Amino acid sequence: MGVAMAVCASIVSAPVAFAVRGIPAQVDDTVWRVVLLFFVGSVLFAMLTASRLKWIGEVRIFEEAVALDDPETLHPTDYSLRHNLVNKGFLCVLLVPALVAGLVLSPWLSLIPLWLSLDWLVRAGIAARWEKRNAVLLWRGHVPARPWELSYSPLRPPPTRPTTDGPPE
Repeated sequence: MGVAMAVCASIVSAPVAFAVRGIPAQVDDTVWRVVLLFFVGSVLFAMLTASRLKWIGEVRIFEEAVALDDPETLHPTDYSLRHNLVNKGFLCVLLVPALVAGLVLSPWLSLIPLWLSLDWLVRAGIAARWEKRNAVLLWRGHVPARPWELSYSPLRPPPTRPTTDGPPE
């Protein structure tokens, strides 16, 4: 949902900022250096996030997840992200600062939400990779007292064994 909101915020703020301020005819070397610095920093942070480091690594958090007692109750049957894709409050939190920065400082700053979405996509990719390697699904918030805690369940519920009506042999 965060990535969708970041893309929506950029789709709205970038055309407005570029229409009002115009497309800069020439981009300074400083701008390219800053963009390169942010990109390299994002890649380095993504690699640290994919590690097992204590304060940064996401993988360590996944490995501390506890098994669910009854995974049958958690498998979504009719849930789809399309009904909850737009969160108006979060869209405003991303849109307003990007639009103000794009109008006041530089129209290129209206694309900041896309940079934020890069981190969210990396974290989602790390979680998907971990789930695939361990053949489990991660769940957050199924312990009411500790909503930040992760749990896991098998990809598919365990198969039910057919019973025979006859006596055991």
